[in-house]
Amino acid sequence: MNIIIDVIKEHIEYRTQIFKLAKSDMIRTYRGAALGWLWAIIKPVITIFVYWFAFTIGLRGGKPINGYPFFLWLTCGIIPWFYMNEMLTQGTNCIRKYDYLVTKMKFPVSTIPTFVSISKIFINLCLIILVILLFWIFGYPPSIYLLQLPFYILCSFIFFTILTLFTSPLAAMSKDFSNLIRSIITAIFWLSGILWEVDKITIPWLKKLLMFNPVTFVCTGFRNCFIYQTWFFDQSKRLGYFVIVTTIMFILSIFVYKKFRKEIPDVL
Repeated sequence: MNIIIDVIKEHIEYRTQIFKLAKSDMIRTYRGAALGWLWAIIKPVITIFVYWFAFTIGLRGGKPINGYPFFLWLTCGIIPWFYMNEMLTQGTNCIRKYDYLVTKMKFPVSTIPTFVSISKIFINLCLIILVILLFWIFGYPPSIYLLQLPFYILCSFIFFTILTLFTSPLAAMSKDFSNLIRSIITAIFWLSGILWEVDKITIPWLKKLLMFNPVTFVCTGFRNCFIYQTWFFDQSKRLGYFVIVTTIMFILSIFVYKKFRKEIPDVL
């Protein structure tokens, strides 16, 4: 409990610096590139096009889903993944990336994952706005179900900020952990229902297991807003599973942070 109180105090005390560093992280990400901020849009667009081409043209399996073109179904489900992917890769290595804050400035370690997460979620928000406009262009104006979109964005932000508080200290202590995370990202992507419909799984235990996957919860939630038009409180079990997993991850993150926070400066 003392560690939790310390983490909260650090975030309150350094709240101004957190937002300044978040802004700095966004600028630093695209600094030196000729196209600059356009890469925040170009990279996701290329990825979406490749998957759309593979499933619709190559495999000829991109049929309309719930009356919506497969392209739109794919786009609204994969957009939150770009933020998640950034947090699994860059978020995991954020303490090593900003080691000078720990070794030279005595900046609280717990706040580093937070400002990195704010930086990545802001970029993702810009992509989400583009998706809303894309649906509108295709003849699907915003519906009342989009009111729950901030809820799913917040869920994603909370979970992956907590997750990064767990992974980044371990990655700071050993590069092997960082390599492990990078090696399983592809598996997480393909097994989380981003490119296929989770609800069509006929094996009950496997379907329930996937409901414990936060990536599945968020991506399905985005599609509930755009495609399936379902309120989050109508799927209370899935929300309950997400809360359970997030709580467990929070406990693990606090344990890891408590164990390594004093050793990280020496290792770096």
